[in-house]
Amino acid sequence: MADVDLAVRPPFVLASASPARLALLQAAGIEPEVVVSGVDESAVPACDPATLVGRLASAKALAVARIRPDALILGCDSVLDLDGESLGRPRDADDARERWARMAGRSGTLRTGHCLVHGGTSYAEATATVVHFGRPSPVELAAYLESGEPLRVAGAFTIDGRGAAYVEAIQGDHGTVVGLSLPALRRLLARHGVAIHELWASP
Repeated sequence: MADVDLAVRPPFVLASASPARLALLQAAGIEPEVVVSGVDESAVPACDPATLVGRLASAKALAVARIRPDALILGCDSVLDLDGESLGRPRDADDARERWARMAGRSGTLRTGHCLVHGGTSYAEATATVVHFGRPSPVELAAYLESGEPLRVAGAFTIDGRGAAYVEAIQGDHGTVVGLSLPALRRLLARHGVAIHELWASP
């Protein structure tokens, strides 16, 4: 393992446009640079959900590494695994409505892939959290779809926004459902020779 030189700490870059991931890092005291990868997710071959999130997270991190070879770069991707099917962002409101018809009163697994790249070395980890969905009424679901929130996120729901009211419980790491597991990030940083507190912004 090639440890990061503590004397010349590289910038930490989040290779994601997700405001939820950025907010989660900021709440944990980390202020990353944001560089969107531009990876075409539809071009990544479909496979089982756990493999897919790993491939997408790696593709995003490596794409940004070509632009910022100096940086420590985190790529992430999330999908809802429902009956073995990978559900990313819905195509439109009708697609989101159909998904909720399947999800309501049931459980699915939110899977998030993480890839941390620096200096040509990359480490990856996928995490999984079981999500137990409630049964929103037709009126509630119509209002939720009208808000536009489920159209912007994997699985057509959030745990940190309006959608949280329709999630009865989770089993696992909350951050995985948001789209970035902080314990996974800590483990990946350690493999690069970095402690997570070394990324904390000054108080």
